[in-house]
Amino acid sequence: MHEFIESHLRYLVADRLGVGDQELVPDVDLREDLAVDSLDLFELVLAVEAEFGIALPERVLDRVRRYGDLVEATVALVHLRRQAEQPDDPPACITAHIVPPEGQGGELDRVGWLTPYTAQTIGEDALRAGRGARLDVTVITGTNATSLARVRTEFGWLGARGVQVTVTPDDQPRRRLPLPARRTVRNSATVASSNAPR
Repeated sequence: MHEFIESHLRYLVADRLGVGDQELVPDVDLREDLAVDSLDLFELVLAVEAEFGIALPERVLDRVRRYGDLVEATVALVHLRRQAEQPDDPPACITAHIVPPEGQGGELDRVGWLTPYTAQTIGEDALRAGRGARLDVTVITGTNATSLARVRTEFGWLGARGVQVTVTPDDQPRRRLPLPARRTVRNSATVASSNAPR
């Protein structure tokens, strides 16, 4: 979960502060090294709270000096929120790869926690790809028979609409997950990417 949250946070912080993500190492001082003033920090905190559905209390913010501090505080608060919401049954983290029928547009990749909103968005994307499209879902966390069955059930209805669905566990450990909500269109001639957050 730490890597997943950090990759989201890295993209968000780099975008909000206008810095390169390579500058965001754990020991970089937000105020000294990146010249973050109180207004920048306030706007960044609002964006982090909205992105992760958490509240960063002032007592926590007082201890945030470095980027690493922000990551640790965010991870801890997301973990607490998730425990309070679903202590026994956390959602799986998945990647979804949508491949349209041959010769009918580009492919689409998504990554995220399998919330009802994420499932709906992926389902709509798969339907837009058209009959004969393929949806490959990889379960990154919570890979057991129950979570795989839950993910299969979540997307099973697409089969009746002409979309082939495959759900598999991720057997390979990942160092870093792809950034969320990035659309990648692949054609034989060009590769285009939209970095706008969703």
